[in-house]
Amino acid sequence: MGDFIKFETMITPAVIQVIFWIAVVIAVIAGIVQITHGGVGIITGLLTIIFGPLVARIYCEILIIFFRINDHLRAIQHNTQRT
Repeated sequence: MGDFIKFETMITPAVIQVIFWIAVVIAVIAGIVQITHGGVGIITGLLTIIFGPLVARIYCEILIIFFRINDHLRAIQHNTQRT
């Protein structure tokens, strides 16, 4: 609990995972709505259903990479500190 209060433990990676699933649901719903409009909407709807979650995943992974870099830098700092 002390690490959480001192901002040593990050909660944002867990929040990013929730945001990813929300984005996937929104992309699928938007794709279904586009498909129901017919015409070109069928193609754009299918593309939204396929590429929407993919783009959301890539974006979230890029964000999580920053937090992983931070974790690794903290570990390096901890292992190289002089006592």
